[in-house]
Amino acid sequence: MEKNKLRDQIQKTVDWLREKVRESGTRGLLVGISGGVDSAVVAFLIKRAFPENSLGIILPCDSSEEDIEDAKEVAKACGIDALTFDLTGIHKKMISMVIPAVQDKKGIQDENYQRLSAANLKARLRMSTLYTAANGLNYLVVGTDNAAELYTGYFTKYGDGGVDLIPIANLPKREVRAWARFLGVPEKIIEKPPTAGLWKGQTDEGEMGTTYDMVDDYITGRDIPERDRHIIEGMHKRSEHKREMPPAPPAEWYR
Repeated sequence: MEKNKLRDQIQKTVDWLREKVRESGTRGLLVGISGGVDSAVVAFLIKRAFPENSLGIILPCDSSEEDIEDAKEVAKACGIDALTFDLTGIHKKMISMVIPAVQDKKGIQDENYQRLSAANLKARLRMSTLYTAANGLNYLVVGTDNAAELYTGYFTKYGDGGVDLIPIANLPKREVRAWARFLGVPEKIIEKPPTAGLWKGQTDEGEMGTTYDMVDDYITGRDIPERDRHIIEGMHKRSEHKREMPPAPPAEWYR
């Protein structure tokens, strides 16, 4: 993508962020910085939009030291103020309190359910922490999901999907990387295998069963292998509920 086009797209997005803050009557923006390329791009964007009223929050939760250090490197690279809150203890306490009780009640001992519960709780604890900070500052919470993640539903409902604004929602993953290089995100972060850090060894593409390149090609109308098309369309269908408001009974029942 040519530099002038990138510069124009980025400036329009920065202007859009400023307008959304103005419309909402808030003071600034904050983002959770994970150490990955998506949150890095968003951190650079909100720092440009609000040099004095932007904040990055690093939220380790049984996270690898590499991810924590990468998140700090991102904050340093874009010059954004940053805070760190370690959620590991809170997460472990909730899991140890809730999971054994519900499993005992229902007699279910499935390890996959346990892992999914623990993973989604991480994302939801992070969301709650971001909103606690944002409310205290009168800021908006800025999301980091890209077009591929939103289409496939590769985000946690009321977790990383619980945000006020999603500035990179229309960018395929490969364009996120192009923006990252233009903005000055460290190359190590750009080339890092995408992971939500939900469990040890977890990667986005390993969990999805396909690649971001395949998803990018699909959503931009290119031909892809039938196997990958089937996976992507299945993910989109199963995650439809994440992209809509919770269902309610028909309104006419109550008129």
